This record gives sequence, structure tokens and C-alpha cells, in this order.
Amino acid sequence: MLFIAAALLTASMHSLGVVEATAVPTSTDARVAASAPMRHAPPEIAPGPAVDALAAASGQAWLDVLAAAPPTVLRAADSDARVTATAMDDPPSSTLVTAWWAALTPASRTVLTDDAPVVVGNLDGVPFDVRDAANRAVLTSRLADPQASTALTAMLGQVQESLAQEPGDPRKYLVTLDTRGSGRCAISVGDIGTAGHVSVVVPGIFFTVNGQMADFTATAGDVYREQATLAPVAAPADGAGVAVLAWMGYRTPGISDFMSLDLAHLGADRLVRTLDGIRSVRTGHEPRLGVVAHSYGSTTAMIALSSGRVSVDSLTMLGSPGSSVTTADQLAVTPGEVYVGGAHWDPVAGTGFFGTDPGLAAFGAARLDLLATDDPDGRGDVFRQPFGHNDYLKPGTASLHDVALIAVGRGDLVRGEHREGDGPDGGVVQATPDMYLVRPQDLQPRD
Repeated sequence: MLFIAAALLTASMHSLGVVEATAVPTSTDARVAASAPMRHAPPEIAPGPAVDALAAASGQAWLDVLAAAPPTVLRAADSDARVTATAMDDPPSSTLVTAWWAALTPASRTVLTDDAPVVVGNLDGVPFDVRDAANRAVLTSRLADPQASTALTAMLGQVQESLAQEPGDPRKYLVTLDTRGSGRCAISVGDIGTAGHVSVVVPGIFFTVNGQMADFTATAGDVYREQATLAPVAAPADGAGVAVLAWMGYRTPGISDFMSLDLAHLGADRLVRTLDGIRSVRTGHEPRLGVVAHSYGSTTAMIALSSGRVSVDSLTMLGSPGSSVTTADQLAVTPGEVYVGGAHWDPVAGTGFFGTDPGLAAFGAARLDLLATDDPDGRGDVFRQPFGHNDYLKPGTASLHDVALIAVGRGDLVRGEHREGDGPDGGVVQATPDMYLVRPQDLQPRD
């Protein structure tokens, strides 16, 4: 049944132009990185013994060699697929990186940021304003490269559009920019380095940097604005304001591989590093840190938070197809702060396709009131209920409001579902193949 829903979903997205054509990635990101145009390393600079030594190092030794390298070596290293792969795929722990960066002189930090922006911009544990500056420099340089491929230019164009600022908008930070293969990107709306409440939004299947980054960042902006309106009732936090990270930090599945958990496991590793990086940079004044995960992203988030490697203050799952996690107690989340919601006519929520459905009562999550349609208690609700698989974070929905309340530490104000009983399906509406599985309007680009 999930296959039917996915097939209809991807067909609708292509017919509406939501998914744009992207280049087919090679089998490894590193191979693509080796051929992609880079900002630095002109032809006359060939990777020499110093770059080879950096490429062979790992952990603290890698950081030490990086800090000692002169600008010419840094420029060559920043174009070496082996070195950039270490920064993006197998970096030193964010705790090591944070301590290393703090010990550098201001002059050394400037040299690293200017001459190795790909490395610095994607290294968890480096301050977010520094990563933003480095990644923006790479974005500008590659957009100006006349030899850039059409696919790369389209991807970078989406990132550039995502960073556009309107008067009065919160500042945006380009936290991750990986142009290998189909790309990875993360953009923060608001300052993760100072905000008291930080949310990381994890997408599900069919999301690509080339196709949806601008829309996904706009969604993060909607979450930000909803949270900001709750400032008068927000729980105390160590920091001022809110920040929402549009985290397209892993390659999400397409129609050919959405039934596999391989990308969820890879994404979980990257999500762990991202969350740990936020905590490391904020050591001593950590924010309230929450994850908002949609669809396949919830499976990815549960794998990450059951790994024992990182913890968060809240987890909100929307339209989840489940995971191997059987109870909320297995997740490194503050007790009582795991939430799950399933909307009307969502063909994915409640399926338990990848294991246990977190919407089941036995799972132990707090279930959001997303199924009521006619205000049965006569309370005059001002928020509409979400409908379909892609409606959860749209302005005006009860689900967006609940997500915002949870993020600012006021999950106590979120209502539970209206239910006459908890059957084996946990009360989630189950779709059948002959139903309207997904409405076309659920998939349209933003107004």
C-alpha cells in the first residue's frame, strides 16, 4: 500500500513540476566530488605530500595537520576529494572540533575560512556564523564558474533562492553545502548559536536540494514564525529567541529506493553529527533542542535517537511509516516529550511499514489531535486540521501550532486526540488504494 502511495505521490510531483530534473548521481559522492568544479586549487597547484598527509590523517591528527598547513596547501586540500570527504563524511567528533577551533588564533581561523571554505563550512563543531561565511563564499564562487554543469547550477540556484531575505525576516545561515551527487544542504532560519529554542526539521522521501530546498527553507520560516508568536508562553531557555534548521542533510529516497532503510541509516549518522555539533558549539549554554521529523525522516530520526550517541529535548513525528524502535523509552529524548501525529487521508501514517507504528498506544508517545474535523467540543478552534501527507507544517494548521508549542517547551498545552477507543491501529485513519491518497493541492509549490 505504501508503494501505491509513493508511486502516486512521485507521479503527482513530477506532473506539477515540483520535482525538477537532476543529474543522476554516481555510485559514490567522492567520485562526483573529484570531478566537480571547486573554488580553489588552480591547475598549477597539484596535491603534494602535505595534502597526502592530510588525506591520510583522521581525528585530532587531521585537525592538527589542517591547522598547520600553509595557504597553498589548504587551497589544494580544499579541492581534494579525500580531504573534503573527511570533513563531510567521517570528521573528527564535534567536541574535538569545537575545542580545536577555540584554541586557534584569530589569524589562523581567517586563513582556514578563506583558503579551505569547503572543509570549514561543513565541519560540525565550527561556529555557525563562520560556517555560513565559508559556505556563502563557495556558493558565490561556484555560481560564477562558467564551467559548472547545468545540474550544479540549478542546485546552487535553489540554495541562493533559499537564502533570499525580505525586510524584517530573521537572518538565515548556510550551515551545510555539499554539492556532490544530488547534494546536501542545511539552512538555519534564526541564529543557532544564540537561540534558546532550536528545532531541526528532517524531511522524508522525494526531497532534493535541486527540487525543494527553497520551499523547505520557507517551511522552516513558517515554523520559526509560529514559534516566535509563542514567546509570551515559552518555557525559560538558555538563550534568546528561536532558530529552525531546514536540514536536508542526507540524501532522501526516490521512487527506486524508498522501500530501503539504507539511506535512513546513513541519514541517521549525519543527523547525530548535526545535533551533537549544535550541543558542542553551545557547551555551557545549550538550547532546548528538538527534532521535527516528517515521513521517512521520522524513521531516520528514530534510528539516530536510539543510537545512544546523542539526545534531544523533544521529538515530533508527523506522518511516520515507523521504525525498528518499539517504544518511546528507547529514544534518547526527555521523558514525555515524544509526540506523533497522523492526518486524515495520510496513506503513510499508521502503516508501520518499517516496523512499529509510533502512533500505537503501546509505543508511549503523546498523540496529537490531528483527526478531529468538526470541533466536537464546541471550543471554537482557530486552527484547521491537516489533510493528506504534506499538510502538517502549513500555516494555519493545528499541527504547525502544536509543533511550535512543543519546540518552545510547552508540550503541556498540546491537546491529545479525540478518540472513542484505542484499537490495534492506534486510531489513525487507514487509507485504501481506491481513496484519494494524496490531493494535488498537497503537492503544489508554495504560493
